[in-house]
Amino acid sequence: MKWFLHAKIHRATVTEANVDYVGSITIDSALMEKAGILEYEKVAVWDVTNGERLETYAVAGENGLGEVCMNGAAAKKIRRGDKVIIAAFELSEKPVKPKMILVDGKNRFVKYM
Repeated sequence: MKWFLHAKIHRATVTEANVDYVGSITIDSALMEKAGILEYEKVAVWDVTNGERLETYAVAGENGLGEVCMNGAAAKKIRRGDKVIIAAFELSEKPVKPKMILVDGKNRFVKYM
């Protein structure tokens, strides 16, 4: 068994950083659906702006608002306006074809990659 990328949201813009929230990353539910990320699924978040990397879990935000909010302690590492890559992995015996989406500066779906 090996870990394979199964979902990726490429170059999303962080719309909010809320240190007082319990934890996680809130993501527009429409983007989660397009990429194949489930609510409460473990995700890696890689900050293109400052190089930070962390793991957390996804929480579904309101559909269509473009929300990408870093919550809890992660809000001290990844800030509003930063560009991030959000990735989820799957344990499998065979390679998995990932669903990868590109978004624009307002976190609107542009295309599948």
